[in-house]
Amino acid sequence: MEQLKKYFELQKEIYDYFGYVEDWVVIPLEDHTDCHWMIVGDERTGTCVFSHKQFDEDLISAGKEIYSGPIYTQRFLPTWVYRADDYTMVSVDTMTDGNKFLMVFDNSKECIDEDMKELYLQYW
Repeated sequence: MEQLKKYFELQKEIYDYFGYVEDWVVIPLEDHTDCHWMIVGDERTGTCVFSHKQFDEDLISAGKEIYSGPIYTQRFLPTWVYRADDYTMVSVDTMTDGNKFLMVFDNSKECIDEDMKELYLQYW
């Protein structure tokens, strides 16, 4: 089946781009390149926060259009946040129905504003 071969070839290209090596557990990919995002805390014990809207005080305080999950760590992975030139892949536990994803984000939409991160911690 040609489509299946193409699928795994593309998956390998994505993994190679991030330097990701699958081991023991298969974590599905999820495209969040249209989202604004930030990592609150460190890249081991922190939380990945994302939204289709740009972060501001109203958005964060209301909490209706932001999503988050702890960074999913496993002993078989050497890291849980895979940063590349244009995109970052984060291993995230959704805390819903056992779902974990390798979420791919656009680096140009990363929020590095420490005030927004502090604000998130104050509300959530």
